[in-house]
Amino acid sequence: MTIGRITDAVKKGVLVSDGAWGTFLQQKGLKPGECPELWCVDRYGEVREIAEIYIKAGADMVGTNTFGANFFKLSHYGLEDRVFEINEAAARASREAAGEDIWVIASIGSTGKLLVTGEVTESELYDAFRIQATALEKGGADAVCIETMMDMGEAVQAIRATKENTKLEIICTFTFDRTARGEFRTMMGAFPEEAVLAAIDAGADIVGTNCSNGSSQMIEIVRQIKKPVGRVPVIVQSNAGIPVSSNGSIIYPETPEETGLAAAKLFETGANIVGGCCGTTPEHIRAIRIAADNFNRGIK
Repeated sequence: MTIGRITDAVKKGVLVSDGAWGTFLQQKGLKPGECPELWCVDRYGEVREIAEIYIKAGADMVGTNTFGANFFKLSHYGLEDRVFEINEAAARASREAAGEDIWVIASIGSTGKLLVTGEVTESELYDAFRIQATALEKGGADAVCIETMMDMGEAVQAIRATKENTKLEIICTFTFDRTARGEFRTMMGAFPEEAVLAAIDAGADIVGTNCSNGSSQMIEIVRQIKKPVGRVPVIVQSNAGIPVSSNGSIIYPETPEETGLAAAKLFETGANIVGGCCGTTPEHIRAIRIAADNFNRGIK
């Protein structure tokens, strides 16, 4: 791999990550109740195509179809014995699409199990994340994106498992909701600065936030994150607005133009990498690409 490390690249300018994967899978025929991650094996080419589309839209890095590819979530489908196989295939698909010039930031999502209730132990989480991370590395990933985290304890185990068993760069993002008092907190009650500092202490190379909020809401979260993290790079992957229900469907109302304008402000506020989460499309990524290029021209 000749492209180098993401943490070195952001010293020279801001970067763009990809957008939502679930929408593409649904468009390609993913049915309710079907395991999305199994497509990495059974419909490999179609999964690879998603990464290719985001690269053409201007992404500097692409994810993998592995958000729920851990032991606990795959066990719902009777696929717990195929964790390594599915993750390795997913990383390989994105690697083939990315070639040598684009980073693959492999997705690791929450297990859905809570430490606080005792339904899972730290060692069980560690082992689940270790298997996933080592498979993603074998498949060709450059980094992991430990994303949509709500529990600092779970995030720490994912970071430790990756750091102690692979050479991958580690990105960790949390999802925050605005409380009735106007504060941003995780579901478990952590403030943005608390969450990202815990991730850094555990060994994360890049920290930030994803999901739950539209691009404009992320600006305040970045302000809260940027000062305490110092020189640690910050990534933002927002939804295409706050979802609304319309005729039985979930709609994400933020337009690519709105995303592009917000991306420009996110870069100005201190975000080093901006991409998309739920509801975002290649058009949203193209708008972020324009904002990133404009910002980078201004710092040269």
